Amino acid sequence: MKAIIFAAALVAGLAACGDKPQALETNKHDAPAYAGTGKAFANPGWKPGDKASWESQLKARNQYGQNDYTRMN
Repeated sequence: MKAIIFAAALVAGLAACGDKPQALETNKHDAPAYAGTGKAFANPGWKPGDKASWESQLKARNQYGQNDYTRMN
């Protein structure tokens, strides 16, 4: 009886050793944010691939859309 319990505990203890390593996988083909997503849902003033247009859209969004002090007026 003790041998069966010991064997079951040994099998249960060794079952955790079969886990695969969990390594962080990164996307090696990452593109800059201003390159676009390939989807049609974009702001009308922004042109995919144009970094200056991307930065001006972010500046306008931060100034007028996400700034509560300017929205209160």
